[in-house]
Amino acid sequence: MPDVIQERAGVQVLVCDPEGPPIATEQDALDLIGAAFLGAEVVAVPAERLDEQFFSLGTRFAGEVMQKFVNYRLRLVVVGDISRHLADSSALRALVQESNSGGHVWFVPDLDALDERLRAAVATRPGRRPA
Repeated sequence: MPDVIQERAGVQVLVCDPEGPPIATEQDALDLIGAAFLGAEVVAVPAERLDEQFFSLGTRFAGEVMQKFVNYRLRLVVVGDISRHLADSSALRALVQESNSGGHVWFVPDLDALDERLRAAVATRPGRRPA
């Protein structure tokens, strides 16, 4: 399946194909942002597409990618099991916890969890009704 824009919980989401190209550079992240500009508010990236350096915070790659999404006013959602990475890094655990309490970057286990988060976000957004 190619990356596709889907309406999920009343929000346009670019759902990225798990088999798609890896996100290993800032340009790869910008390519996703460009694809999202076709109408998405959220980009859901499977964790397995993110290069290992994303989960090693010392590389600063995660911060660079996340900042690009914030700058372009797009929400980034990392979808999938990252428990292996979390077990290796207390800093990553703190980042995930802080990100999940905010509105710009989320880490969720699957698309169903994303739908739940989106429904909750839509319900609290002024002028929007939940799907």
